[in-house]
Amino acid sequence: MPLTEPFVFMGGTFDPVHNGHLRTALELQQWLNVSQVTLIPTGEPVHRLAPGCSAKHRLAMVELAVADAASLCVDAREVEAATPSYSALTLASLRQSLGPDRPICMVMGMDAYLGLPGWKDWDTFLSLCHIIAVARPGYTYPSADAMDDFTRRYRVESTEELWQRPCGAVMIHELTPLGISATQIRELVAQGRSPRYLLPDQVWEYIKQHRLYGYK
Repeated sequence: MPLTEPFVFMGGTFDPVHNGHLRTALELQQWLNVSQVTLIPTGEPVHRLAPGCSAKHRLAMVELAVADAASLCVDAREVEAATPSYSALTLASLRQSLGPDRPICMVMGMDAYLGLPGWKDWDTFLSLCHIIAVARPGYTYPSADAMDDFTRRYRVESTEELWQRPCGAVMIHELTPLGISATQIRELVAQGRSPRYLLPDQVWEYIKQHRLYGYK
């Protein structure tokens, strides 16, 4: 049976999307040797404060950011959904769309991964997808953490295993993120300072055009 390329996605508020998000997605695409990594902007987030601008604007900025990147794309399902953006619902929707056999890989930061026990229906995730937890180089997994048994049970070391079955594995991948934060960008804009070179020019132009994040 031929292997099916995994569907790899990164969720997030992308408030706004910036070069750190895009560089991480590109490095994951190259590391996993998949044709694309998909960005899925959150609609109504449930694990954090309300974003600085609407889901419609955040989606539009991600679409602008990936428009000329063949290796990146955007999926609007969370923004278009009538329900809050619970990962369990997104995963169920993706599995329904992609069928039972295609591997699905959900990418998240290590802090989010360690906090999974607080997420709705998190114990169902591995029945729907693989999880890739991104850690900084040299990261030492806290063996006393509540996720330790879960990680030991499901962790794999080879990306080949992500191609061979549709779900059920955890991988921890070390990656050096760019030192850029959406909070930093929002603060610069509100202060009347330019965030150029921290995010794509087309996203900065969109922020100015629509006067987002306190831009004057």
